[in-house]
Amino acid sequence: MEQVAEQIITRHRHELKRRELTVTSVERLTPHMLRLTFTGEDLADFTSLAPDDHIKLLLPGDGDKPEMRDYTPRSFDIARRELVVDFAIHDAGPATAWALDAKNGDTLMVGGPRGSAVVAPIFDWWMLIADETGLPAMGRWVEELPEGTQAITLGAVPGAEDQQDWTTKASHEAHWVHRPVAQAADSAPLLDAAQELALPEGRGFIWIAAEAKVARALRDHFESRGHPRTQIKAAGYWIMGQADSSDKALD
Repeated sequence: MEQVAEQIITRHRHELKRRELTVTSVERLTPHMLRLTFTGEDLADFTSLAPDDHIKLLLPGDGDKPEMRDYTPRSFDIARRELVVDFAIHDAGPATAWALDAKNGDTLMVGGPRGSAVVAPIFDWWMLIADETGLPAMGRWVEELPEGTQAITLGAVPGAEDQQDWTTKASHEAHWVHRPVAQAADSAPLLDAAQELALPEGRGFIWIAAEAKVARALRDHFESRGHPRTQIKAAGYWIMGQADSSDKALD
């Protein structure tokens, strides 16, 4: 009898909808991370099934068409009609500029998520690696992991003041790499730190989000250590030198 391949990631499609939201809170989490809370009745049917989902922010542009940027739904509360989005302050793009100027009462149009890629809850341990742009997804992932699982995180930030703490039911082991924002496209800091991480016993899933070349180098590193490619999800959240670019599948 032919053996059916195990499905590790299940993809869900959502109705694509634009929502007009209002800023209700602006908080500087760390020197390089800004948190905005939005509210609006349009959030009544908001759906996000995976920690690394992304929504589209429709930002004011120079012409008739808005500038669009991908961001992670850091958390959401349907009953309260609230959505939290964290902004990494690392460039001078339209999203960063808008967030830095945002104040309570400002409105923004948001689209999506278009879909969710849900990883099956079959793993004993999870290793999550990210730079500043992936920290919102990493934080949400750690917080949503169930009791009885092990979480190992490796985050790259400019300094100790940019580290974040997360509350989780999982057993969490946090590691941080400090390097300037200007070196965020250099794979060496994260690669060197990753080489020092032991892969626990049991079955594990590795998730990576960083600049595309950095994410690819990390994926290849863990594959060279014998970790199954099917149990690695690596995404280029941005591409050095290309504005509004990403390579989520690293094809």
